[in-house]
Amino acid sequence: MQSTMRVARRSGDAWPLWALWAALGVFTVGFLLPGGEGSSPAQGWLSLLCDWVPVAVCWVAASRVGFRSLQVMLAATAVTVFALADSYTVAATATGMELPFPSAADVGYLLFYLLMLAALLALVRSQLRGLASSVLLDSAVGALGAAAVLAVLLSPILDSAAGDSSSVATVVGVAYPLLDLALVAAAVGVAAAPGLRLGRRWVLLICGLLIFAASDVTLALMDLGSASVAGTALNAAWTLGLAFVATWVDGATRPAPVASRGLKGVWGLLVPAAATAAALGVLILGTQLPVSALAVALAGATLVLAVVRTQLAFRQLVKMADLRRQALTDDLTGLPNRRSLYADVPERLAARQDGPSALLLLDLDRFKEVNDSLGHDVGDRLLVQVGVRLSAHLRGRDLLARLGGDEFAVFLDNAGRDQAVAVALKLRAALAESFTLEGIALQVDVSIGIALSPDQGDDLKVLLRKADMAMYKAKAARSGHHVYMSVDNSHGDDRLRTLEELRIALRDDQLVLHYQPKIDLTTGIVNGVEALVRWKHPARGLLYPEAFLVLVEEAGLMHWMTEVVLEKALDQAAVWAADGRPMTVAVNLSASSLVDADLPQRVIGMIAARRLPSSALMLEITEEFLMADRERARAILTELSAGGIRLAVDDFGTGYSSLAYLRDLPIDELKLDRSFVIPMGDDLRAAALVSSTIHLAHSLGLRMVAEGVEDADAYDALVQQGCDHAQGYFLSKALPAEVLDEWMEHRRLESLPV
Repeated sequence: MQSTMRVARRSGDAWPLWALWAALGVFTVGFLLPGGEGSSPAQGWLSLLCDWVPVAVCWVAASRVGFRSLQVMLAATAVTVFALADSYTVAATATGMELPFPSAADVGYLLFYLLMLAALLALVRSQLRGLASSVLLDSAVGALGAAAVLAVLLSPILDSAAGDSSSVATVVGVAYPLLDLALVAAAVGVAAAPGLRLGRRWVLLICGLLIFAASDVTLALMDLGSASVAGTALNAAWTLGLAFVATWVDGATRPAPVASRGLKGVWGLLVPAAATAAALGVLILGTQLPVSALAVALAGATLVLAVVRTQLAFRQLVKMADLRRQALTDDLTGLPNRRSLYADVPERLAARQDGPSALLLLDLDRFKEVNDSLGHDVGDRLLVQVGVRLSAHLRGRDLLARLGGDEFAVFLDNAGRDQAVAVALKLRAALAESFTLEGIALQVDVSIGIALSPDQGDDLKVLLRKADMAMYKAKAARSGHHVYMSVDNSHGDDRLRTLEELRIALRDDQLVLHYQPKIDLTTGIVNGVEALVRWKHPARGLLYPEAFLVLVEEAGLMHWMTEVVLEKALDQAAVWAADGRPMTVAVNLSASSLVDADLPQRVIGMIAARRLPSSALMLEITEEFLMADRERARAILTELSAGGIRLAVDDFGTGYSSLAYLRDLPIDELKLDRSFVIPMGDDLRAAALVSSTIHLAHSLGLRMVAEGVEDADAYDALVQQGCDHAQGYFLSKALPAEVLDEWMEHRRLESLPV
């Protein structure tokens, strides 16, 4: 209903414009009929009607905006004074009166030009500050070029006026072409400024003013003192120009969906280019024919401004090229960025003939730990070095881009599966060599996903999605690289779904702990357990850490999970202590958890809140963290040890680092990795390694725990070699707390004498 009312209101408000063009149509038909052209009274009164209808259109439009638009008011006044002047001329002609030149009508005609120039000035005045200097120069070049051409056409009149400047008729006669020159210059200048908001139907305004100027020049060239042109073709031209101006005034007061602007794109350059060519033509013509000094001066000024504009345009092009380069370049590494990849690769795929290509997506493993432990500045320098090293191991035509964070992409032309895998292996080997930053040797691992084209798609977005799936497959399997296969298609969706489910699991208490007992090999008593996290998934059942820990790390949820695990482990320790069975509970901490400087105080506070002794908790730490950041490790571990918390090195023996940290750091216990214990019964060298490691631990005052005890032979051998504690499936797998209680009670009963 409201829409219908708006349409009706819009149609009702358009009657002045319809009346204008209806009157103009009648005038045109009358003019074209046989005998229509001439100075008949009927033709003069019809011409007068076509003068006053535009006046009505302009003032109705002015009232539409509450008479608050200066340019509309000036244009409406200009159209009105022109109509008054025409009315005076037609009335005098109808009464047989011969008008002198100049007459009172000329005052109105001249005022029309002055008022229209003022309207144009008001139109652009408020927008000048928002326009670029290049736009203003384009406008000036267009204005001066048009003025130079018009000055050539008016040369006979201007030269004649220069010879007789005492006559009022001559002065008024010359005023017309000079005002026309100014009007044409202003109109063309406005048209050449693409940034100006000119309102709706702005083209009609420019055309109307140019029609006025052309008619005046024609009249001036025909007869300087002509005073009566009613009913002639020139009068019809003025009438048409007046209608165009009134139509623009009407459109300028109506809202437009999108603000109308001047010429755009190539057309915006056409006006100044044409003006420059015209000015050059005027100067060339001046060498062959006499041309007025004004025309030469205007043409010269046009060319000077054109040179300035060209220089400015060149600088802008250089700046734009630099901005484009910056937009396509990664600020940190200087490599192409994601935007560059999206711009370059589709062209390469489209230009490819029959050869295959490959997209490799690289993601640094555990890069967040570098940022957290050493700071983002060190992480940034590492990324720069990674970019340099990757570039050094690629062909010149290969595209290497940094997509953001620690993610890089490599596009290989003419590379099939074998070549892509070979490049992936080469890049992994290049990054495996340690980087030295802040005096610390950093080891960088990378996971690489590979997507092949055309087999797996010809669209970059598709290839990126599949390479991303393959990369996460490589990361989850810790295989280093993986080539996308169709069975991986659901991996991305599964990963996102699992991440969301993990957040729900942490929030809704879906994580549970199972406890694996640690047996004292001297007494056979269980005085400690290792807490191992499990996810009690509502749909998939009980999930072990390998199914979700990688995602926990990637999603930055490890701090949250560590908090949950510590809370649960200490709660259970408190239950056992209350039952008179105090036990030490060991909890594994990831390297990402140990970069938190507030961790020691939080852990100490959690123990104190449960009124437990500090010895109730043991934290197990990997060698990887100890080697990645020795100073931070010393600070955090020293604070934990000072709080009475026991510390153990997990998976001992699997690293390739110096053992000096055993001397420098407050370690209480070493846990020998299962890879040494399992082959011990059949491999003398493995047995010798175990024996020497136990001896090393004891010589340093450390306890030794053997993991992965799977049979009685290994158990007996560890007892003989003096190992302190053991854990493994031979003794017991990890059990829920209530089941573990039953297991320990059963073990206690079995040990009682019969």
